[in-house]
Amino acid sequence: MLRWRLLLSVAIVGLLAGLCWLDAHAAESLAAPSGLWLLPALVAFMFFATDETLGLALAAGMQPLRGVVFLANLLLLLGDIFLVFSPWLRIIGDPLLGILTPDDLAAHRTWVLVVLAGATGFILLGEMIRYEKPGGVLANAAAALLALVYVGVMLDFALQLRLGWGVGALASWIITVKMGDIGAYTVGRLIGRHRLCPRLSPGKTIEGAVGAVVFSCAGAWASLAWLTPVAMARHPWAWLPYGLLLGIVGMLGDLAESMLKRDAGCKDSSRWMPGFGGVLDILDSLLLSAPVAWLCWSLGLGA
Repeated sequence: MLRWRLLLSVAIVGLLAGLCWLDAHAAESLAAPSGLWLLPALVAFMFFATDETLGLALAAGMQPLRGVVFLANLLLLLGDIFLVFSPWLRIIGDPLLGILTPDDLAAHRTWVLVVLAGATGFILLGEMIRYEKPGGVLANAAAALLALVYVGVMLDFALQLRLGWGVGALASWIITVKMGDIGAYTVGRLIGRHRLCPRLSPGKTIEGAVGAVVFSCAGAWASLAWLTPVAMARHPWAWLPYGLLLGIVGMLGDLAESMLKRDAGCKDSSRWMPGFGGVLDILDSLLLSAPVAWLCWSLGLGA
């Protein structure tokens, strides 16, 4: 199982890195919009992760309004598509192809708030329409909003990371967090003895947590040195807080999804991929760490 898990982890990281390379190559050589190659992956991840999150809510006895959640996440994707294509359509042929302006980002932030507000209203309206007796409304509404924010909004941060600071920023985030996953699993399986949080995830150990942080820091150093050498030269120690933050938050994301699955009585978010489970089991550490990575780059910590 350890060998299969490691091979699959490397394959997933390699696939995501390949998409990042294709996206950067298309933007530079083929005059394609930045983020174009990543959009199909984003659509697929958002669809399956939303379905699996709602499935966990159903397994836990809740009945969130699936249609509203899927529609809201689709609207968030439409905002992402606009964010990808707006600079390309505005400045075709310009050397600054794909550069976002502050107006682009401000408009997108407004769009996200509008979608969240509208979805909240429609979720409450839907609960009013189907209301029959006390009990369940708060849980249903909360589950629907969780699926919207946990999946849709978090993945939106990932695309903003790409469009705001380039493929290097996006790839460094993925590599750093996934190296933490690999470190936690490998060290935990080999020498893990002391349980980290048995009520949420009995298999996770303190030794594995230390391994996650160490591997994340190594991934941060390697990815920033390789992908953003100029920024690394300006801030030679930025990889350390970057790796520590993403390693810790990545572990919290993993534990958060374990808590959701445990509460729903499910071992995996789905069963379509042996050794991992579902899309949500792959994205768990990435989802919660996406806004942290975005904040790091916004503050200049990653660059």
